[in-house]
Amino acid sequence: MGDFFSGINSFLETFLFFDILFGTVKDVNLPFLVVWLIIGGIYLTFLTKFINIRAFKHSLDIVRGKYSTLDDIGQISPFGALTTALSATVGLGNIAGVALAVGVGGPGATFWMIIAGFLGMSLKFTEVTLSIQYREFLKDGTIMGGAMEYLSKGLAKKGYAQFGKVLAVLFAVLMIGGAIGGGNIFQVSQAYSAISHEVVFFEKNPLIFGFAIASLTGAVIIGGITRISAFTERLVPIMVIIYIGASLWILGSFYHKIDDAFILIFKEAFSTSAVYGGIIGSLVQGFQRAVFSSEAGIGSSPVAHAPVKTKYPVRQGFVALYEPFVDTVVICTMTALVIIITGVYEPDGIYAPLIAAKEGAALTSAAYGTVIEWFPSILSVSIFLFAFSTMISWSYYGERAWVYLFGSKFSIVYKIMFLSLSVIATVVSTGIMVDFSFMLMLAMALPNILGLFILGGDVKKQLEEYLRKLKSGELDKEAIR
Repeated sequence: MGDFFSGINSFLETFLFFDILFGTVKDVNLPFLVVWLIIGGIYLTFLTKFINIRAFKHSLDIVRGKYSTLDDIGQISPFGALTTALSATVGLGNIAGVALAVGVGGPGATFWMIIAGFLGMSLKFTEVTLSIQYREFLKDGTIMGGAMEYLSKGLAKKGYAQFGKVLAVLFAVLMIGGAIGGGNIFQVSQAYSAISHEVVFFEKNPLIFGFAIASLTGAVIIGGITRISAFTERLVPIMVIIYIGASLWILGSFYHKIDDAFILIFKEAFSTSAVYGGIIGSLVQGFQRAVFSSEAGIGSSPVAHAPVKTKYPVRQGFVALYEPFVDTVVICTMTALVIIITGVYEPDGIYAPLIAAKEGAALTSAAYGTVIEWFPSILSVSIFLFAFSTMISWSYYGERAWVYLFGSKFSIVYKIMFLSLSVIATVVSTGIMVDFSFMLMLAMALPNILGLFILGGDVKKQLEEYLRKLKSGELDKEAIR
């Protein structure tokens, strides 16, 4: 399997198009897809007049159920949709991805992760709003939403039906690949890497670990989005509390170094003499890892929001603003601070082999372990929960893309394949899988953001009309008391 991924990577690297899209930090290239994400985030931030700043309170009111109405249609609550999406985004990208970003791009990558999270809030707002607007209620009782729907239907309304269909199919293919790679194989391999350091039994029996996590995942996803939502509503708060609590413990122990860490982050973000290309190197690493963590702009989490009970599409867009904020601005920053303060990111340090092998989870575990010996055990629990929750949501994302391409009756084929690869991932080399996963997930942004550019004006109109009703008190009258 490792040779298979290596072969694909070598094949793609022979094409100039691949080099233009993905580039390399070593050669100080700025990949086109990173630029594409930055441009999309800036454009939508200005188009929505900085909705990522001015909508926090109203978003919280929606999550609390203050604006629920009798006309809401869907399968899950706004909070359930948010936790389902967060279960995919709050994952090993926050642990392994951040460690690799700092290890490869230096402390300055943290600054660009925060900026990416800020811009990602606007991207997430727009894509989730469109997902609700163009969702489809299928005959089997499930709901189809996400970029596949708004690319095909939305662009058709603009007179680009054939072009929209091509983009939708391309996106669906890429999301299936992203679900198998980043949402499954990468999660399992990183979780196994961290846990096998703590549990000798699994180190000697990797397949048993694979069967265990595949069985647990299968038990949840077999029930569809309603069971996934019910499970994540309970799991996500617990795993976030555990991880944030552990991070605060570390930061509290080194509170006197936090100021210096932030100074280093800002300084390195604009340094022209950094090891891997200075500003470009840290920017690329920061944005790539932030996107892999929050998924803003790649069009995956709108699938989780599509079944939400709501009357106004833009309303769930407000809820989605919290995803990049919680995932990237809060959790990723805390992880980065721990990595920087403990010094495990040093390119010439004793942990350099972990960076070279792209074992980000093990690197973060080492950082926590430098403070208190038993912390890696707690982190191992967090890593397992993060990987497990991400697999649950991404299995659903990939399954929706599979259904879009092949129909509902073949969804069981996808689920069997997904769970089988969870087992295989425990015995496959991780390096090429990381690159392959990032490639597929970043590539999803190409058709997705193109659709957001074309349809962004429609979202702006919905937003203005919604805010008018909110200001006039009309939405308060509709709400269930």
